[in-house]
Amino acid sequence: MKKILSLLVLTLILVSATDFKSNQPDAFHSIEGTWELKSFYNYDGENVTDTVMASDGYKQVKMYYNGKIMWSRYVPKDKVARFGYGSYKITNDQLIETIEFGDNEMMSALDTMRVFTFELKLDDDTYSQISHDEEGNRTFSENYSRID
Repeated sequence: MKKILSLLVLTLILVSATDFKSNQPDAFHSIEGTWELKSFYNYDGENVTDTVMASDGYKQVKMYYNGKIMWSRYVPKDKVARFGYGSYKITNDQLIETIEFGDNEMMSALDTMRVFTFELKLDDDTYSQISHDEEGNRTFSENYSRID
């Protein structure tokens, strides 16, 4: 009996001294939700050179849920509304959107390009999708805020 009790106490001491670590990767922010475009950045290849705020009445919204994306844009000056729908995936530093259909102008553009890959800067309440040129230099970004 003493041997069993001693073995049990020794096992408890060893288990309590063990440092448990999770094999799961560090969590990153979720892009799921609804986002409104707030501004644009222009880059010199790496750094922001200019910030352009979305003009009055200009409205662009993106919605990400369960691997699907839907976006819409209204430009009051032109009285033109645009939209698109597709799928998306994110990594720690990339947003990849595959557009499946959209308005007439979007469908024409989809003849040449359907998959859009952006550098992703994502926080809880903001994100930027940054475009790159053929040489990998930053050129332009759209900057969004989460809509509650």
